[in-house]
Amino acid sequence: MHGAGSGARDGGMGGGSSKKSSPPPPPPPPLFQEGWRKLPQRDKDLQFVKSYQPFDKVRRLRILIHGPQGAGKSSFINSVDSALRGRIATRAQADAAIGGSFTTKFTSYKIKNTGTGTFYPFVFTDIKGLERDNGVFDVENIKLALKGHIKEGYRFNPNAELTESDPFYNPNPSLDDQVHVLVCVVNAATLAILDNGAIKKLRAVRLAAHGKGKGRGIPQVAILTHIDEACPEVKRDIKNVYRSKHLKKQMETLTARLGIPLNCIFPVRNYCREIETDDDVDTLILSAMRKITESGEDYLSDITDEENS
Repeated sequence: MHGAGSGARDGGMGGGSSKKSSPPPPPPPPLFQEGWRKLPQRDKDLQFVKSYQPFDKVRRLRILIHGPQGAGKSSFINSVDSALRGRIATRAQADAAIGGSFTTKFTSYKIKNTGTGTFYPFVFTDIKGLERDNGVFDVENIKLALKGHIKEGYRFNPNAELTESDPFYNPNPSLDDQVHVLVCVVNAATLAILDNGAIKKLRAVRLAAHGKGKGRGIPQVAILTHIDEACPEVKRDIKNVYRSKHLKKQMETLTARLGIPLNCIFPVRNYCREIETDDDVDTLILSAMRKITESGEDYLSDITDEENS
């Protein structure tokens, strides 16, 4: 009996071990078969930006760049400069190695048209990056910048709001001094860990811009940087940018968290290690720049229509 029982048990164990578990299904491919957004046309966008002229009401379209510290705000300005010049530019100082924001002053950057020797009719205003733990008055200072109340060279103090008695306060800003397009720069590689405090500040700036402008408010565009760090397939080939499932999800996350429409979000890779420009990198930068100038043009057109009605 002992032998029979043992044999039955052995047979049961043997029968169980003969069944092979099915292998796990392969992971889904990281890329869509087709791009969910068409790749822009570099030469077409380059020509548009180079030939852009704003309404007569302003000399230059004013573009305010803001976002969390280390997102690549200054690098984006340099990248636009590089794409238009055809060579790497580093006029807006950027440093990814420091712990805080590298930009400390209210600084405007004009880009020279190498063909004509004059400046393009738009100006970038770079401001101190929003800090996660500090910067009680970060948002309040940006609100003042939107309305044109901050003069060039003002050194940002995140713990003190610029007052009307300060020599860097502009009491009577012209339309040229005011912001015509607000650009939010966010790092795609760290978006998932962006804390609620930073999101709250970004949303506060967005709401301020919506209420401070004429008519429909100051237009807003978001730039998603470091896309090669966020997605290996894009690092391998930047032309995969609109085939990447991960980047599309990141853009949708940015829409959900900040409220910026998907068609106003543009993924780019800033120039940071190259010594020469690249057409594929330029393509995304110029596409974003075209959207920025078009948005500003619509805003100025709305102001003109309001005044004439």
